[in-house]
Amino acid sequence: MSVATPVALSAATLTACSERVAVPSYDRSRIRAGIAHFGVGGFHRAHQAMYLDQLMNAGLAQDWGICGVGVLEADRGMKRVLETQDCLYTLVEKHANGEFKARVVGSIVEYLFAPDDPGAVIARLADPAIRIVSLTITEGGYSIDDITGRFDPTTADVARDLERGAPPRSVFGLITAGLAERRASGQPPFAIVSCDNLQGNGELTRRVFSEFARFLDPELAAWIEREVDFPSSMVDRITPVTTDQDRADVAARFGIVDAWPVVCEPFTQWVLEDFASERPPLENAGVQVVAAVAPYELMKLRLLNASHQGLCYFGRLCDYTYVHEAAEDMVFRRFLRGYMDDEATPTLAPVPGVDLDLYKETLLERFANPEIRDTIARLCAEGSDRIPKWLVPVIREQVAREGEIARSAAIVASWARYAEGVDEHGLPIEIVDRRREEVMALARAADPLAFIENRELFGDLAESERFKDAYLETLRSLHEHGAGATLAAFANDPG
Repeated sequence: MSVATPVALSAATLTACSERVAVPSYDRSRIRAGIAHFGVGGFHRAHQAMYLDQLMNAGLAQDWGICGVGVLEADRGMKRVLETQDCLYTLVEKHANGEFKARVVGSIVEYLFAPDDPGAVIARLADPAIRIVSLTITEGGYSIDDITGRFDPTTADVARDLERGAPPRSVFGLITAGLAERRASGQPPFAIVSCDNLQGNGELTRRVFSEFARFLDPELAAWIEREVDFPSSMVDRITPVTTDQDRADVAARFGIVDAWPVVCEPFTQWVLEDFASERPPLENAGVQVVAAVAPYELMKLRLLNASHQGLCYFGRLCDYTYVHEAAEDMVFRRFLRGYMDDEATPTLAPVPGVDLDLYKETLLERFANPEIRDTIARLCAEGSDRIPKWLVPVIREQVAREGEIARSAAIVASWARYAEGVDEHGLPIEIVDRRREEVMALARAADPLAFIENRELFGDLAESERFKDAYLETLRSLHEHGAGATLAAFANDPG
């Protein structure tokens, strides 16, 4: 399918776009920002912004528009595109049967770029119209020591923001400055909602923001701990990085020139812990507002996120480029299902309203959607932020209960083998990780235990003989027989 005469997406061309895809049915000039969101990327635009857009199309949440905030220099590209397109973008759901469903989303109504004008961001946060600040700043964005779980004030941006008189530049500095102004003016605080894949993300976010504030003003820290709501949430939608082919597809299929469309799978889920502060009626858009998020959160982190790690490093070593290619391989499917059933599921509490067997089968089908074209490389990135938070807790619990750990240990070994930076043909692997030099040095060390003896990543897990032996066995097989044969051995002898 192709559409003649593509039009460049903007507020002025919405009428023309409406002849090709669904567009906002609401008057965007009447939408007022009630949410400031830090980390406007593909996931936020496929997920939280989409839910708000649904509410607005239903005539609700007109004062809950989103003011996006960019903090990193890398966000400058998003600033440029959103300004050019009046904060509009095309969201494309890719179904496994080849069907593409597109809509233009209009819930983002403003975008501020902190490196150019931090004062404007702080002023916006101080505005009482902003009642929620939400975050998708990645698992590594919270400045957390992986071993102690406490706030680490020594990272570069944070340390600079803690210098007396320094203009705020980090997420912590900007949000805390906004809260300080609201406290000084007698305004109630906004709620802070983490939408990142971290266990107990609400309580974790409360802890790190309070600890940051304590370095600046203990009374402000106490006020934050006492007055600010930090609800936990669980978010889920596979959203690959936008490619030039995606841009070309949007122009060819729908006749829209969009510099940064978003593509995603049809599945979406948001489970949000209810909180006392004012919020939009998100349940009207399908959000599950619950009393406790923890069971849903652990289900997703340990079944979906950890399984992605189980797929990606083995997948890269087996020369797969796309996630669906590995997920269609029955050896991979059996390995992942074995991990889910025998290692992750025993660590989960019952999840209200969820059939876990059906959920796990659905995950494998989602991974195998060929239209998403999610890349193995995307899942491999930032392993040092992901493995310790998603997989290590499973191993730790299974070690404590003397449960099965063979596949979990194998996933760690596959990460170590991948982190050596050379594939099975002797060709280089590009490692993307904030601890790149460290993890590569450990993976290449003469002592094969050096990798798991790093306490910043694994704590004391290397003291478990069962884990150590299982890890060494798989690592040895990866070197001697390769990833394909190693996985096949698990499929033939599930243990």
